[in-house]
Amino acid sequence: MEDEHYTTLSNQGSDLDFSFTSSTTNSIATTSARSSLARSSLSLSFNESTRISSVSTTTSSTEIPNYHSRPHRKSDPNWSAIKAATNLSADGKLHMRHLKLVRHVGSGNLGRVFLCKLRDYNHANFALKVVDNNLLTSKKWSHVQTEARILSVLDHPFLPTLYAHFEASHYTCFLIDYCPNGDLHSLLRKQPKYRFHIDSIRFFAAEVLVALEYLHSLGIVYRDLKPENILIREDGHIMLSDFDLCFNADVTPKVDTLRKLNGTLTEFVSEPTTAFSKSCVGTHEYLAPELVNGNGHGNGVDWWAFGVLIYELLNGTTPFRGNSKESTLRNITTKKVHFKEDVTNNISTAHVQDLITKLLVKDPKERLGCARGATDIKQHPFFNGLKWPLIRNYQPPEVKGLTVKKSSISRASHVGGWPLLHKKRRWLWKGLNCILLKSKGSKHNLNVNQNCYHYKHTRSIKE
Repeated sequence: MEDEHYTTLSNQGSDLDFSFTSSTTNSIATTSARSSLARSSLSLSFNESTRISSVSTTTSSTEIPNYHSRPHRKSDPNWSAIKAATNLSADGKLHMRHLKLVRHVGSGNLGRVFLCKLRDYNHANFALKVVDNNLLTSKKWSHVQTEARILSVLDHPFLPTLYAHFEASHYTCFLIDYCPNGDLHSLLRKQPKYRFHIDSIRFFAAEVLVALEYLHSLGIVYRDLKPENILIREDGHIMLSDFDLCFNADVTPKVDTLRKLNGTLTEFVSEPTTAFSKSCVGTHEYLAPELVNGNGHGNGVDWWAFGVLIYELLNGTTPFRGNSKESTLRNITTKKVHFKEDVTNNISTAHVQDLITKLLVKDPKERLGCARGATDIKQHPFFNGLKWPLIRNYQPPEVKGLTVKKSSISRASHVGGWPLLHKKRRWLWKGLNCILLKSKGSKHNLNVNQNCYHYKHTRSIKE
């Protein structure tokens, strides 16, 4: 475990009973902490009734090949707990008897999720995703394999860490990060008029954008972006979940050179522009027009869904929602995006509406992000002043219903324009649209060179 690879769980000596997970998703009680049932993901195929006949009902242990280590999660305290548990095990493996299920916390398209702990290490919380293979169609079984493969390669602060994966009888289980703050959809429903403040939208959108950029750099098209799949960690930052509907494409990193008056600036662009699929998957309110029309799709479906997401965070509803799924799909292909008149009208609102409009272009060839991915979207005025290399250190804004652990706050940084020049060097989260204007001519200069930041100051700045 020293290189932070995920481990394979053994079920020997197990005292966990998964029999209560055998009910189908549709029968889950409404007390579930997740709300994804309201807008469940869909996957269309020609043979959904086929059951899995090749899934073994005997106990087995299956290891997914490791593709790389996880240096970005090196300091994750959960790894220390797992390492301690395996060190005490006679065979050096993590067994099911080491886990203690606490409660059911939610449900996804494929299985149920439980909060669990290591029996001798109560400070470490994990989420255990349990999939009953006996209830899967052949198509959904391939989705389980897809999710397992993708989870095994992820290494990003806004994506889950796969700590362990195992097969136990007819169950497939994934041990991943636990997010105590639920999902973004539930948090949105706690806000006045089901809307976030513009600064909160910028914060969550920026983190989702960075996560999508990372996935696309691996050639992974997400295809299921929606608030229900955006979980909120203990520190208030996001974590995308549910990767069963993803598909892979080959990606060749491309270097673009931009010529400016003051010299040459090199940008890294990695976007799966050649990705192509004809399967129709996703959540109907978030489907791109090319998905609805069945003409095949590529990376652009994620940027369309990103635009729908921002619209929903701003307006409290999706832009093309109709009285039925059929009318919603019809609106997606025929209607133009319109904004509610009661939304506060200011420069930030104008910027976010412009961003949404450029993302919700029906022709993917003209859609923002489809050619150069997140690189183009990051340069939109809505994100002006955001220091992308510092994104994981920004402290979340105060949001009704969001509880951030105090210890997490002390380690985090605030987003904003004025660096606080003390030992912690935090950033204040303020309106980002006026930061660059205010910083001009200031005695406290922030010298920016794309990915490198250093400070100049003549006196200390009080908090």
